[in-house]
Amino acid sequence: MAKSSIIGIDLGATNLKCALLDNDLKIKAKNYFNTKSFDNKLKLIQGITDSINNFILLHGISRNSVSGVGIGLPGPVDTFKGVVHFLPNIPGWKEVRLKEILERKTGLPVFIDNDAKLMALAEYRSGQAKKYKNALCLTLGTGVGGGLIINGSLYRGGDNAAGEIGHLPLNEKGPLCPCGGSACLEAYIGNASILKEARKLFGPRITLEKVSALAKANNSKAIDLWIKVGERLGIALSGVINLLNLDVIVIGGGVSDAGKVLFESVRKTINLRAMSVQAKRVKIFKARLGNDAGIIGAGFLVKERQIR
Repeated sequence: MAKSSIIGIDLGATNLKCALLDNDLKIKAKNYFNTKSFDNKLKLIQGITDSINNFILLHGISRNSVSGVGIGLPGPVDTFKGVVHFLPNIPGWKEVRLKEILERKTGLPVFIDNDAKLMALAEYRSGQAKKYKNALCLTLGTGVGGGLIINGSLYRGGDNAAGEIGHLPLNEKGPLCPCGGSACLEAYIGNASILKEARKLFGPRITLEKVSALAKANNSKAIDLWIKVGERLGIALSGVINLLNLDVIVIGGGVSDAGKVLFESVRKTINLRAMSVQAKRVKIFKARLGNDAGIIGAGFLVKERQIR
């Protein structure tokens, strides 16, 4: 029987996104869950298992027609051994053999990788980075993740841990980061940090979506907040640009919805802080695939592993 379906899963610290894709990676059905609704690791793994099995049952799909399950996770992952080393923003995960566990529970081939790497894969194959050989794709949300495309290939590093721009230190000393370090970029521009600053300005009920809306309505406090976020991100990106001489940087994740004010601040900071030759080359885009990038990247992961 021809393989006609793929299940893509994007696990974040805030949301668990699950989708049924066809062989051309078009999304046919999609479900979202609150990650925090699962009390512990075992319940979260069972939630992933149930999502996979429910897609098969509800859509009347034969397991033989499913090419595989691709999963992106927000932390260091050994993609070839199928092991999750740890997840900085989801407690309780350490050296979890997730591929083996899920294959046993579902009877399907399972492939796992870091979520930002899968976002980069998707944007390189079918998004904003498609025309470029050297790219950094990053996700801005609860965590700050990154995936690197170097000379047209996803760069993994010796332990498949390359691309962790969220854990690039911005200062000698600074706030503690969930990764165990201090003064990391994520500790300054992760959702929790931005929301903490926003609550000082707008009160305890503010959300980042509302801060974005206020900025688009020309609220000066909201604009200043996103400018500060853009400056911090731009400083980190300037170092990466100087080091790698990138063609393009693609920014996705919920924080990217802040829009024009954020992107203008990032570009302005890069022009001020990066070396002129590298700064002139690099383009800055918002991710084309939006919140579906991780899911689509998970689909690409399945297709690429099935070819090998």
